[in-house]
Amino acid sequence: MSIEKENFLRTRLVPMLQQLPADTPSRWGKMNVQQMIEHLAGDAFRTASGRLVFEKILTAPEQLARMRAFMMSEKPFKENTANPLLGVDPIPLRYKTVQGAIGALQQELIHFFESFEKNPLLITRNPFYGDLNFDENVQLLYKHALHHLKQFGVEPLMA
Repeated sequence: MSIEKENFLRTRLVPMLQQLPADTPSRWGKMNVQQMIEHLAGDAFRTASGRLVFEKILTAPEQLARMRAFMMSEKPFKENTANPLLGVDPIPLRYKTVQGAIGALQQELIHFFESFEKNPLLITRNPFYGDLNFDENVQLLYKHALHHLKQFGVEPLMA
């Protein structure tokens, strides 16, 4: 597991989002900054912590190993990667402000790490990548966060 990726999620992601102006145009996709933050909080982190539960794995069994290999690689998600669970248009905003969305993301981050601290053997189901442990979830969350930061022109360097 990459402690750098875990530390990025714990300490760098939220400050980067706090510095991102709400009106920053996206390089691709239909989400605005707030919708992206709400997507990370409400979809990605809630799934990783087990708060959002999926019964089914949507990826075909014969493709799951390839999907997991990609997830664990350093290859980034492609621009405009479609998420069939999200639909064509972004969902309506849940919070009144970007700061409200960032606050929700902070709470989901805390819940994610606390869930695995309480139960280090916890396995959560991702609808595309299958059943994931802590290290696999950190890898996916890191990759997912970088994808959306890049969407808005933020490309953090790992030190």
